[in-house]
Amino acid sequence: MSGADANIPESVQELIEDFHAVPDADRLQLLLEFSRSLPDLPERYGEHPEQLEQVVECQSPLFLTVEWDDQAETGDDETPVRLFFSAPQEAPTTRGFASILHEGLDGLPAAQIRDLPGDLTERFGLTQLVSPLRMRGMSAMLDRIRRQIAYLPRG
Repeated sequence: MSGADANIPESVQELIEDFHAVPDADRLQLLLEFSRSLPDLPERYGEHPEQLEQVVECQSPLFLTVEWDDQAETGDDETPVRLFFSAPQEAPTTRGFASILHEGLDGLPAAQIRDLPGDLTERFGLTQLVSPLRMRGMSAMLDRIRRQIAYLPRG
């Protein structure tokens, strides 16, 4: 395992392996399946969409926010974080990317997310199957998540 691989949490590594376990032609189908499993926003965000940040690099409207687990007001690098995404049903690629990040990262300690390798989004084997613009959207989601974690209130 390389140094960068050492920074990939098991939950993310399993997702990467899932994508590489299927032929290229089936990876897009797997991405579509992920798009169907993106959790709905909690009601508190549905009532206050201004609390979500738009990821403008995404081709479809994608909004996200990050908070400390259990809505703690403060945390530290070992405190788990929660991820929330909003994307329209008619944007399966964007929803699929968000769902992958949600499944792999939601509930991990802040430090683990911060220390993910820069090329993480390329490791799913999707770069040859979707446009570079769409891949840039997934990378931008991860960048926003990291940035929001950096600005969460510290205890």
